[in-house]
Amino acid sequence: MKKRMLSVIGLAAASMLILAGCAGTDEPAADPKPVASFAAGSTMAKLAEAGKITIGTKFDQPLFGLKGPDGPVGFDVEIGKLIAASLGIKASDITFTETVSANREPFIESGQVDLVIATYTINDKRKEVVSFAGPYYSAGQSILVKADNNSIKSEKDLVGQPVCSVTGSTPAAKLAEIGAKPLLTDTYSNCLEPLRSGAVVAVSTDNVILAGLAAQNEGEFKIAGKPFTEEPYGIGLKHDDSDFRTFINDVLTKAYKDGSYKKAWEDTAGKVLPYVAPPAVDNYSL
Repeated sequence: MKKRMLSVIGLAAASMLILAGCAGTDEPAADPKPVASFAAGSTMAKLAEAGKITIGTKFDQPLFGLKGPDGPVGFDVEIGKLIAASLGIKASDITFTETVSANREPFIESGQVDLVIATYTINDKRKEVVSFAGPYYSAGQSILVKADNNSIKSEKDLVGQPVCSVTGSTPAAKLAEIGAKPLLTDTYSNCLEPLRSGAVVAVSTDNVILAGLAAQNEGEFKIAGKPFTEEPYGIGLKHDDSDFRTFINDVLTKAYKDGSYKKAWEDTAGKVLPYVAPPAVDNYSL
């Protein structure tokens, strides 16, 4: 009788363990947790405590930041999720705000966003008003033309020609510098109709953006020539927040090593563009 009682108890205990294991497999994955405690009063501590973050990104750039039915998708979006997860913030608690080239610095300065991850080239002029983590990718300015245009082969062929780009962008400034006639708009997608109609002979911006536009409009356009600038993409944040910048750089460095950066690329831009090892981050002094 005693043996039988022990057997029943043992069977019940085993059943409870099995049920507990089954229940565990049905539950959602645990929420992301901060990788470390943060100094009181730091931006990291404030965001982690709030459990939410606002990130500015593009909504019109295939592969990097394109608005979909459930919100923006692309490589920049995935980089934002990696940073948020390191603060213990779930992807569902990120607010992605549309940020075009002309309003990136104002959005950061006013606090409308906590970060900008939006094909945002690091340069000295911008570093006067905002700070940058990264770079996390290195692009280069190139040229998009109609598929049947064989006369434009390099930036030299743009001199004196109408070329579409975006207000407030480094490519627009470069076009003026080389002697093209920039036609400026607010988003790169708005450059496609002038190119179709012949109002401009080309669209010029970073090669990765043009590759996304060409892929989205298969057979209509092609990239002409090779990139003629270097465009290191950075993550924009408040000018004097060096601790937050260092934290983000540490997140990026870890992502480079553990494969999460490469996975973010392959799930998005890597469907069209080859993977290239990321540049080393730059912990510059303000």
